[in-house]
Amino acid sequence: MKKGVYILPNALTLCGMFFGFYAVLSALKGDYVRAAWAVLIANLFDGLDGWVARLTSSTTKFGIELDSLSDLVAFGVAPAVLVYTWSLAPFGRIGAATAFLYVACGALRLARYNIQMDSAEKRSFTGMPIPAAATVIATLVIFYHSLSGPPPERSIPVLLLTGMLAILMISTMRFHGVKEIDFKKRKPFWALVIFVLIIFVIVVHPPAALFSFAMAYLLLGIIENVYLFYRKRKRTAGELKPTGR
Repeated sequence: MKKGVYILPNALTLCGMFFGFYAVLSALKGDYVRAAWAVLIANLFDGLDGWVARLTSSTTKFGIELDSLSDLVAFGVAPAVLVYTWSLAPFGRIGAATAFLYVACGALRLARYNIQMDSAEKRSFTGMPIPAAATVIATLVIFYHSLSGPPPERSIPVLLLTGMLAILMISTMRFHGVKEIDFKKRKPFWALVIFVLIIFVIVVHPPAALFSFAMAYLLLGIIENVYLFYRKRKRTAGELKPTGR
C-alpha cells in the first residue's frame, strides 16, 4: 500500500460497485427494469477492470480483493434485493431466506474463487460465476417487463430459479468463461460470422436476446456437466468390471 495503487483498473471496479449500489436503490424504489440494467452495466465494468489490469500488468492483491467486494455488492446483494422486491417478498420468510441464500452462496463462491484462482480456476470456473448468475436474474426481469406489466407476485419458478442459481454457484460443476478464448490467435472465419449474428439478434430484440443468451449459458453448463458425470461414471464402471479369462 505504501507504493500506491493503480488508478484505472480500481476506478473501473468502483464504477461496477456504484452501479450495483444504484441497482439496489432502484429496486427499493420499484424501478425494477432500471435496476436490472444497472446490474448488466456493472457486469461490463467487471469485465473491463480485469481486462485493463491484465493489459497494463497492474494486477495486485489489493485490486483482487476490491474486485471481490465489488462483485458481492453488484452481483450478490443487488440481484438478491432486486429479485426479492420484484417477486419473492410475498413469500414472506421463504422469499427472504431464498434471497439471503443467493447472497451467502455468492459470497462463498467469491471466497473459493480467490483461493483457487492460482490453481484450479486458471481456465474454467468451478461453480457458476456470480456475474453470470446475476445476469440471469437481471435479464429475466428485463425480458418479463418487455412482455407484460406488473411484477410476478409469489412466482414459484422465480423462487426455484433463485435457489438453483445459489446452489450452482457453490457447486463443483464446471462452467466456461471468456478467459478461455485466446484473442491473440487467429480464429476461423465462421467465428466472426457468429459474432455478427449475435449482434443482429441483440439489435432485433435486446430483452429476448439477452435473456436467451443467459439461459443458454446456464442450461448448456448443466447439460455439459451431466454428460461429463455419466461419462466418468461409465468409465469408472468399466475399470471396475472384472475381466474373465
